[in-house]
Amino acid sequence: MVRALATSDPTMTERLTDDTHARAIRLWLYAVAALVLAMVLVGGATRLTESGLSITEWNPVMGVLPPLSESAWQAEFEKYQAIPQYREMNRGMSLDAFKTIYWWEWTHRQLGRVIGAAYLLPFLFFLARGWVAPSSQPLLWFIFGLGALQGAVGWWMVASGLADRVEVSQYRLATHLLLACLIYVALIWTARRMGERASAPLPGRIRAGAFALLVLVLVQICLGALVAGLRAGYAYNTWPLIDGAFVPDAARLFFNTPLWRNFFENILTVQFDHRMLAHVILVGALLHAFDVARTVDQGPARTGAFVLFAAVLLQIALGIATLVWVVPLPLALAHQAMAMLVLTAATVHAANVAGIPTERIRSRRQGGALVPNIGIFHRGE
Repeated sequence: MVRALATSDPTMTERLTDDTHARAIRLWLYAVAALVLAMVLVGGATRLTESGLSITEWNPVMGVLPPLSESAWQAEFEKYQAIPQYREMNRGMSLDAFKTIYWWEWTHRQLGRVIGAAYLLPFLFFLARGWVAPSSQPLLWFIFGLGALQGAVGWWMVASGLADRVEVSQYRLATHLLLACLIYVALIWTARRMGERASAPLPGRIRAGAFALLVLVLVQICLGALVAGLRAGYAYNTWPLIDGAFVPDAARLFFNTPLWRNFFENILTVQFDHRMLAHVILVGALLHAFDVARTVDQGPARTGAFVLFAAVLLQIALGIATLVWVVPLPLALAHQAMAMLVLTAATVHAANVAGIPTERIRSRRQGGALVPNIGIFHRGE
């Protein structure tokens, strides 16, 4: 029946073709986002196992192959033995123990290469077939550019731990993680917006609330990176009190000068900020969910708001457990994974309630209904 209708109606044929192309591009973007998610989780494991400095050189081409002989392994180990982390933290490490941390970092870097290929090659195919609208090509090229920048930022981060430190700079670690999260959000947001269909408009406060929660989640992940970079999770392992009080003494929170350094270098201040923002996000997500519930009877907006609140609540429980039990590896990995799931929920929800930008809609009547045609793709010739 569909084939017969498409044969008799050229507009229907174009619509079916556009839908097929859009579905292929959405699946591609979701697949790349899944790889980025895996990359973040492997990166978290690499950090928690102190593996990130095991490879002391950046070889974008030759680094694809790991050491293939015992002499090659010994050469890599000797390079690691020359940096402060080995001398101050791992002196006496065996070659087999070095191989364990090396494989974590090697896997992390290979995932970066895989993501680059998984993004660029299908993108070039879609461009060659004419499936991507010219107006959308700059956005997709921009996402690719962010990915290329991420590789450079990753090495910039690693380089900070090779000379005068036993770990990477918390500033650079936060930058690296934040950029990965921005790429992840851009991929999911773009894919979700491609699947839009006309729906009842939502009040501006709901759209603003969803977007604000997304921004707060990104800031919270950035604060989490600062906590990790300073090893702040190994201190002040009580909850709800921190340093003996719910709000520590100001003299201990702000003893560094200039004042701004406390927010990035003072272990107590960084952990306190991370805790307080978690409370703000939890309350904000709860109020937002109630607002959506009283405004929308059913649909993705209502479901997304409550899924986001539930994800935030579970993440806070994991964070408390990770802190109180002094950062055991399984809980720490679960906490990082859950952070990405919260980010996923916040991104999907914000994209769902954002509405369809007027300038990107070409509405046409089919069966008496208005159906928007989102301009991120078009039919190939």
